[in-house]
Amino acid sequence: MRLILIILAILPPACLAQSTYAPLNDDYYHLVDRYEVKSGQIMPHVFTGVKPYKRSDIVLFVDSAQQLGLFESVTDEFNYNYLRNDNWEWSRSQTNESTRPVLRHFYKKRSDFFFVDSEDLDLHINPVLYLGAGKDSRRGDMLFTNTRGVEVRGMVDRKVGFYTYLTDNQALLPSYVADQMTLNDVVPHEGFWKEYKEGEGVDFLQARGYITFEATRHINLQFGHDRFFIGNGYRSLIFSDFAPPALFLKGNVRVWKFNYLFLINQMVADNEVVSGTKSYPHKYNAFHHLSLNIGKKFNLGIFESVIFGPDDPLGANEFRFDYLNPIIFYRAIEQQNGSSDNVLLGMDFKWNVAKRFSLYGQFLLDEFVIDNIREGNGWWANKFGVQAGGKYVDAFGLANLDLQGEINMVRPYTYAHSTAHGSYSSYRQPIAHPLGANFTEALGILRYQPVGRLNITATLGVINIGRDTATSNWGSQILRNTSTRQQEFNNTIGQGVSNDILTGNLTASFQFKHNLFIDASVLVRKSESAASFYDNNTAITSVALRWNIAQRLYGF
Repeated sequence: MRLILIILAILPPACLAQSTYAPLNDDYYHLVDRYEVKSGQIMPHVFTGVKPYKRSDIVLFVDSAQQLGLFESVTDEFNYNYLRNDNWEWSRSQTNESTRPVLRHFYKKRSDFFFVDSEDLDLHINPVLYLGAGKDSRRGDMLFTNTRGVEVRGMVDRKVGFYTYLTDNQALLPSYVADQMTLNDVVPHEGFWKEYKEGEGVDFLQARGYITFEATRHINLQFGHDRFFIGNGYRSLIFSDFAPPALFLKGNVRVWKFNYLFLINQMVADNEVVSGTKSYPHKYNAFHHLSLNIGKKFNLGIFESVIFGPDDPLGANEFRFDYLNPIIFYRAIEQQNGSSDNVLLGMDFKWNVAKRFSLYGQFLLDEFVIDNIREGNGWWANKFGVQAGGKYVDAFGLANLDLQGEINMVRPYTYAHSTAHGSYSSYRQPIAHPLGANFTEALGILRYQPVGRLNITATLGVINIGRDTATSNWGSQILRNTSTRQQEFNNTIGQGVSNDILTGNLTASFQFKHNLFIDASVLVRKSESAASFYDNNTAITSVALRWNIAQRLYGF
């Protein structure tokens, strides 16, 4: 985007010390979030509803938590050292020193294969590896994942931060993921892919990267290609990391008790080349999120988001420069432009009720008419989603046993739109919840860390979703045009072809070197439906060796 390059060119050259961000990873981020919940108060170093976190902020946070005495057990102390070692350029941790460097130059720090630590350059280079194998009860061939790559981060003059991640991947995916690909020809979480192993497997590249710097003491600017996550839950109804990384320009202002995020994404609208060109169609997402700490225990956020695209044949067919305004109400612009774009509004909250207890939630509003809500007539365009959840750390007085429960409900046709590329999606994948719309979901998560190097995670999911068919649109698939809806009124959550899904996953991860894990996992998925396509059961057992990479999960 020329506009983004122009903005970067005119940014002030004088910047403050700059930190990169810790990559999104459920297990890693839980280690940070649990200690705020344990404190029973809002800690100002990170706004947990906006992820990823800066590495410098993680160090400030854990050091403050240490002063509050929150790292009580031996396992807590392990986590404290782990987080400081992983971000040692800010902590200067002494526990990260290696007693046995490899060939004198490699692994001089336990957390880094190679590093440079000078006044002009901070550089960290690490290998990325994911080797997994498993057995799926519905597939004859062995499941596998083969990922190799590199991760590089650092700072120049401690003023400009940079990050890059590149991997080459081949995989034979679980049967229920392959089923989903027959309906929507994409690999979940990924962009462009090719067939591998005579069409049985998939082959794809992963690439993320950005530059970042502090324009002032309170304003951070970032430009690159990556993912984000908004919310405090396991899921997000607003903005999640399910879809592939996208080109973005981000500005974040953190001052007093406020955190304000302005984000512009250039996304891929479809995976079919536009006629007469050699490129995929594009669309754009502009996103505002304002978060406020109220008192010592409560955080409230409000947001607005708009999808618009010059390549949309049913839309305005032009780039809307007015959406680039970082402090304006998008709905007013949309209405002034003739309402051809998809605007969503909403709020989220977090309430650290007491020490070890936290409640959180989200409300997403796509569209509604108050008279129809009062009448309760199930009008199709009363589209919204609700999330409610809670966390309980060191549950029942048992150290490092953490529990989480969450409920998500999204009405039919939410996130969908009346234009070809106006849905809340990127590369044909949901930006928010992976199930799309027209569902109810209940989740229970148990995390137990009996010793520092061992993490045990159990997840139970109960889902009811109303499926569409080839000839009917009941509001589940957000890529479908809302003009093809089945009915105007009497729409309810779960309508269409009912599909009940029960999933249970148990994973034990052992970290025998810094960020080098062995995972053993068992997944049982039971899917019942009147439609034979969705009526199947799956049992998967797997093991994996992963190095400097998060677990690969397909949670739908």
